[in-house]
Amino acid sequence: MTDPGQWYKQLPRFTRYWLTATVVLSLLTRFDVLPLESVYLSRDAVWGRLQLWRCVTALFVYPMTSATGFHFLINCYFILRYIAQLEKEQFGRSPADYLYMLLIVAVLANIGGMLFNVYFLMDLLVVSTTYIWCQLNKDVIVNFWFGTRFKAVYLPWVLAIMELVFQGSIASLIGIFIGHFYYFFKFQYPQELGGNAFLETPFLLKQYVPDVSGGFSGFGEPPVSRAPQRPAPGNAYFGDTWGRGNQLGRN
Repeated sequence: MTDPGQWYKQLPRFTRYWLTATVVLSLLTRFDVLPLESVYLSRDAVWGRLQLWRCVTALFVYPMTSATGFHFLINCYFILRYIAQLEKEQFGRSPADYLYMLLIVAVLANIGGMLFNVYFLMDLLVVSTTYIWCQLNKDVIVNFWFGTRFKAVYLPWVLAIMELVFQGSIASLIGIFIGHFYYFFKFQYPQELGGNAFLETPFLLKQYVPDVSGGFSGFGEPPVSRAPQRPAPGNAYFGDTWGRGNQLGRN
């Protein structure tokens, strides 16, 4: 895409909001316009001094330095590469479900951050949502560093191991747990185990962000690798389940 403005507008809506908030707030703290000490997640500040805004700012602010700048760019790449596809492909017909997923992940990220003293939650958000995409696209082959290629289902674990080895951080492991929590109770438990659907999107949110009708891949269906499907034209990587279609006016 040669036009940056057109490329930006074509990003899925909530992913665009997320990326914009992350870049803008991180740059504001990088150039000391926004004090970094007032936006990170602090259990004492949230509960002791009721600085509740930290639960929001910690989701989007990432401390950019010469040592962390590359990691920040990698996170942005994952937002554009995998998380944007998650919104567009799996949640294409139901933006409210995608927004509700982000809210659940954000709440769990704050809980995990307070329990394990993670002050900035970008890693948790990116890994948890990437994990959900990977579980819904288990057999997609992804490219990684140095030309390595493997199935998407292993990608979050590769990220977690690398972060643990090179940075000594367990943020990605917490993100995997959060992503699996959502994936299990949204997909596996109700669809494969016959349990109750605990994570149904509230009706009020559906009214605020109504469903979209039209040609999108089916949201809410079991993962391709776990449910047999009839071959259909479309994107084989993402398991589109569009039917053959019939011309109007014919049987």
